[in-house]
Amino acid sequence: MFETIVIATDGSESVRRAVDVALDLADRFDAAVHCLYVIDEGDVASSPERLRDEMAEALEDRGTEAIAEVRESTDREVTGAIEEGHPPSVIDEYAREVDADVVAMGTRGRHGENRFLIGSVAERVVRTCPVPVLTVRQLATDESDEELIGTPEQAG
Repeated sequence: MFETIVIATDGSESVRRAVDVALDLADRFDAAVHCLYVIDEGDVASSPERLRDEMAEALEDRGTEAIAEVRESTDREVTGAIEEGHPPSVIDEYAREVDADVVAMGTRGRHGENRFLIGSVAERVVRTCPVPVLTVRQLATDESDEELIGTPEQAG
C-alpha cells in the first residue's frame, strides 16, 4: 500500500509525532522514506539584505539537523533533501518527483499559532497536493495516543 513515504519536517518539536507515525508506517509497509526540509524563500527574502546569506545558511543548517534527527529515529535508510522555495509548492513537487504514496507532516510547525491566521503549510498541502497527505497533530500535554485511539483491550 505504501511504498514511498515523504516526511515533511521543519525540525520543530511539534512535528516529532508526525515523524514517529510516518516511520511506524514505513516499518509496517517496508516503505522507502524521504525526509524533506524546505527553506521558506519568504523567510529569507523578508530578512534584512545584509543578513540574507547568513539567514539562508542558518536555515540550511537547521534543515541538516532536522533530517539528522529523523535518521537517528530509525534504523531505516532515509533519503534527505533540503529545498528552497514556497513550502507547499516544494512539498507537492517533491512528492510527485519521488512518486510518493503519502506525505506525512505535522499540523503546526515552527511558526506555531501565527500560521493559523494566514493558513498553515499543512492546510495548503492538503488542498493542493496530488498525493494523499497524512497530517498528525501534536498532542496536548494532558493527552496520550491511547486516549485518542484506545488501548488494545478497548479495541478488542
